[in-house]
Amino acid sequence: MSSAKEMETASAESIDDFVLPFSTVNSGMIGRIVRLGPLANTVLGRHNHPQVVSEVLGQTLVLAALLGSALKFKGGLIVQLQTDGPVRLVVANYETPGRLRGYAGFDAERVSAFDGHQGPVDPADIIGIGHLALTIDQGEAMDRYQGVVSLGKGGVVEAAQNYFRQSEQLPTFLRLAVARHRIPRAQNSGDDANKDGWQWRASGLLLQHVSPVGGTSQEYHGGGELEQDFLGEDDDHWRRVETLAATVEDHELLDPTLSAERLLYRLFHEEGVRVSAGTELDDFCRCSRERVATFLKTFQDDNISDLLDDDGKVTITCEFCSTSYQFDPEPNK
Repeated sequence: MSSAKEMETASAESIDDFVLPFSTVNSGMIGRIVRLGPLANTVLGRHNHPQVVSEVLGQTLVLAALLGSALKFKGGLIVQLQTDGPVRLVVANYETPGRLRGYAGFDAERVSAFDGHQGPVDPADIIGIGHLALTIDQGEAMDRYQGVVSLGKGGVVEAAQNYFRQSEQLPTFLRLAVARHRIPRAQNSGDDANKDGWQWRASGLLLQHVSPVGGTSQEYHGGGELEQDFLGEDDDHWRRVETLAATVEDHELLDPTLSAERLLYRLFHEEGVRVSAGTELDDFCRCSRERVATFLKTFQDDNISDLLDDDGKVTITCEFCSTSYQFDPEPNK
């Protein structure tokens, strides 16, 4: 583990695509910070969604990395948003030890109203009302666990915090940030070497109360009403550290020249902060020609004919990685 003093002199050169766990020394709170650079640009860039859709997908990818990286077993986590808004469906999948993928489904006509949108996504308009489902996959021999919470005007962040209140009963601070970052000409390579470019970046900060006092207490008050108090939220240590965490700005989370260690020291140097070994994150997909062919074999002839394109072929495009597979009408060809 690295101490706060060591982080004070840490290099400003940031390493992207990783999750970094940390803890505060004086108050004993724990947290994780995610920084996504090339991975975010790959996943969001390959889909070429409108900007606001990419922002929502980026938020969901970061949330999946923040939560999935805490798994202590070989398995995975699926974060899924289903709403009545312009962005109907968003899925992000984390697999241990550090693999991410995601996609979004949306109503192009309704989203078009937000063309040229800059800045943070408006959850009330873009995401709409629905639910956030977190599914933990513990492997083939184990049952899946799913937690579902309402998704309202507070968007992804509020829904995730409600999940922690209801399912884990932990006071939680969460900040998610997604934006395109301008890459100067000198830092570009390949086809973009002679021009300035824009690349997606995404980041998130999670802080949780883990003191011995936790959970909820229930007391009856007048009229037979049951009042539930969330233990830990009034703890002085938690309030102090949460206030420090809340000072973080989106541009700090996304700044490629500000290392995660340096940012944590900037936020929590009064508390003292230690980091543990981080987890590198990679883009992945499970799709293959063999998998798609096996899937097509489940279709009846009449259903297969409905999938034929103008060339008399069946073309299936993976929602996660956008790879297209083309088959003759009989999928074994």
